[in-house]
Amino acid sequence: MRINSCMRWRAFALVSLGVNIVLAAVWVSMPRSGGESPAAAPAGQAFAATTRTNLAIRRMLFSWQEIESQDYPTYIANLREIGCPEQTIRDIIIADVNALYARRRATELVTPEQQWWRTEPDTNVVLAAAEKAHSLDTERRALLTRLLGGSWETGDMLNLPRPSRPGIVLDGPVLGSLPADTRQAIQNISATSDERLQAYIESKRAEGKPVDPVELARLRQQTRDELARALSPGALEEYLLRYSQEANNLREAFGQLQYFSPTPDEFRAVFRATDTLDQRIQLLADSTDPASVQERRSLEQQRDTAIRTAVGPKRYEEYQLLHDPLYRQAVATAQEAGTPEAARTLYQINLAAAETEDSIQTNLDMTASQRAIEAKQLELDQLRANALATGQQLPAQFPPLPPNPVRRYTVRPGDNAAVIGMIYGVPESAIRAANPGVDFSRIQPGASIRIPQNAMPPAIAPVTAPAGRP
Repeated sequence: MRINSCMRWRAFALVSLGVNIVLAAVWVSMPRSGGESPAAAPAGQAFAATTRTNLAIRRMLFSWQEIESQDYPTYIANLREIGCPEQTIRDIIIADVNALYARRRATELVTPEQQWWRTEPDTNVVLAAAEKAHSLDTERRALLTRLLGGSWETGDMLNLPRPSRPGIVLDGPVLGSLPADTRQAIQNISATSDERLQAYIESKRAEGKPVDPVELARLRQQTRDELARALSPGALEEYLLRYSQEANNLREAFGQLQYFSPTPDEFRAVFRATDTLDQRIQLLADSTDPASVQERRSLEQQRDTAIRTAVGPKRYEEYQLLHDPLYRQAVATAQEAGTPEAARTLYQINLAAAETEDSIQTNLDMTASQRAIEAKQLELDQLRANALATGQQLPAQFPPLPPNPVRRYTVRPGDNAAVIGMIYGVPESAIRAANPGVDFSRIQPGASIRIPQNAMPPAIAPVTAPAGRP
C-alpha cells in the first residue's frame, strides 16, 4: 500500500513538472509589451512601460559582515560608503570601542572583588587595579581621538553602556569571560533579587514586625535557583564566592579572628564544606521546638567537623585558638615584637595572668589595698614575662612596691617550673627553691605552688617553653 502511494505521488510530480515546462515555453514565445507602440497601448500600460524602462536596478541588500572590519578605519570607510550619517558612525564606533575596552577591563584587571577569600582588600591590588584602569581608559580615549577627531566626546550622543544602576562587578577569568547576554541576565537577576529583598524588608517595617531570617533565606535561595539556570556550575560557584550571603558571613567570621588569613584554596574548601549546612541552619534560625533545636545543634557540629576536614588538623587548631581573645592578644604581641613563634608561650602567660587576676579579685581574705598591690605586681610580672618570651630587653629596674602577701599559683595542664618562672619573671631555680617539697617532674594540674618575690636579674637568660607545648 505504501509502495503504490509513493508511485502515485511520483507520477503526479512528473506530470506537474511537464505542465510547468509547457507553460514556461508559451510565456517565452509571447511578444514583449515593451515592443509595442505607446500609442497602441492603453494609457495605464504605456505609463507602466515607460516607468519600468527608466528604473536603475541597484542591489540594496547587504550583509553586516560586509561592512564590519577588524580595522577601524576600514570599518568607518565602509559605513560612509553605504551613506551612514556621521553622527550614527560616531555613535557606532564609540559604542564598539567602549564595548571592546569593557571586555578588556573585565578580563585584564585584577580587582578586590576577585580576591573573595580576603576579609579586607589588598591595598596593592587596589592600587594596581586603579593604575591599570587608568591606562586602559587613556588608551581608549586615544583610539577614539585618532578615529573620530578631537571633538568626539562633545558629539557623543550614546557612549554606551550607561546603566541606570551600578550593578555587580563581573570580571576576572571566569565571570569576565561570560557572553554579553549571560552577563545581562545575571545583572537582571541580581537587580531583581535586591528589589525582592528590599520590598520584603520595607513591608515588614510598615507592619511594625521584625524581619524573618527564614524568609530572607528563602528569598536568597530563589535567587540561587535563578542563577543556577543561567550559569555553569563553575561560574555559579565563582559568583557565590563573591556575592552570596554565606560567603559574606564566612569572610566576616574569618575577619573577627584577625590572624587566620585563609588562602584561596582554604576559603573555597571551607565554603564548599559549609555552604549547604549554613543554608539549612538559617532555615532553622527561629525554630524553638526541641526537634528543631536538636537538629540545629547537630548541623552546627557537622559544620565544625567540616571546617576541620577542609583546613586540616594543624590549621584547625589555630582556627580554634583564635576564637579566644587572649590568644589573639598573644599573637598581636608576638607579631609586634617580631617573634611570631612566641605566640603560644605568650598565650600561656596570658591564661595564667587572667586566672591569677581572677583569684586576686575574688580573695576575700585580702583588703582592697592588698588586692590593688597584687594586681599591680601581676601587671609588672606579666610585662616581664612577655619581654622574656619575645627576647626583649628587660627594664633596668621596676618601680618598688610595698610588701605583699605570699603569692600562690594554680598549676595548669602542661605547666612546669620553667614556664611558671617565665610567667612571673623569676628563675626556674627560684621556683624550685620556694617549693622544696614539690616534684615538678610529676606535678599535676590543680596543684598550688608558692611564687617567690625576688625578681629575675636582667643578666639571666630567658627560659623558653619546652617544645611541643600547645
